Amino acid sequence: MTAYDTNNIFAKILRGEIPCHKVYEDEHTFAFMDIMPRCPGHTLVIPKEPARNILDISPESLAHVARTAKKIAVAAMKAFNADGITLQQFSEPASGQVVYHLHMHVMPRVEGVMLLPPATRKEDVKALEDHATRLIAALKG
Repeated sequence: MTAYDTNNIFAKILRGEIPCHKVYEDEHTFAFMDIMPRCPGHTLVIPKEPARNILDISPESLAHVARTAKKIAVAAMKAFNADGITLQQFSEPASGQVVYHLHMHVMPRVEGVMLLPPATRKEDVKALEDHATRLIAALKG
């Protein structure tokens, strides 16, 4: 298996070298808005542990990611008046993984509205700010 690249974009986000629209952080995980969302509210949850994907992450860190993804999903249902949630995690190129730091996609879904294809367009900064604000408010209760 290929070694973890400490210069991947998510590692740089964790180190504060690249800005993001953060919505949640705890000791083990970090969640932020996807800049190329497939739907409004599309959020990425990543571990702070360096792990390429599900094949090399520790079970404990994966459990933290899953708990944070649930927390984000519950808040996203409220913040985006969603009818459901899609969770996705890709491991290795054959699965569609393109950033090699484990990440879980949390996508609030509205009945009858299709997801955009991956990497279709970069979202407007104002929209990302609005989505992050709505999600942060929902996380606070």
